[in-house]
Amino acid sequence: MTRTAHGGDDDGDDIGAQEAEALIRAGRAVLLDVREEDEWRAGHAPGAVLSPLSEPCRAPELTPDQLLIAVCRSGRRSALVAERLRASGTPVRNLRGGMSAWADAGLPVRRPDGRPGIVA
Repeated sequence: MTRTAHGGDDDGDDIGAQEAEALIRAGRAVLLDVREEDEWRAGHAPGAVLSPLSEPCRAPELTPDQLLIAVCRSGRRSALVAERLRASGTPVRNLRGGMSAWADAGLPVRRPDGRPGIVA
């Protein structure tokens, strides 16, 4: 395993919600939400970037010290996206348990208008 600038192991392991949130808050990671737009509208993590799995991936630009964290509802769809992005050389981890784990950890879930949301 190699250690990367973002502090994680670059071996494709999943990342937990608390660790992901800390990296995002520190500006060392960007959350890529691969759920569909209706799921996103019901509730998403603040600051996440939407790129539905049903569309071509729109991964945001990363700085050299940033990591992409892929997320869906449960972690299955985002694991597929993470695998594809990793194969293309993008530093990416999959959020273990997805948005369900994010919400269970007490982290914020918001609708596009900023009101509290739900994980759909």
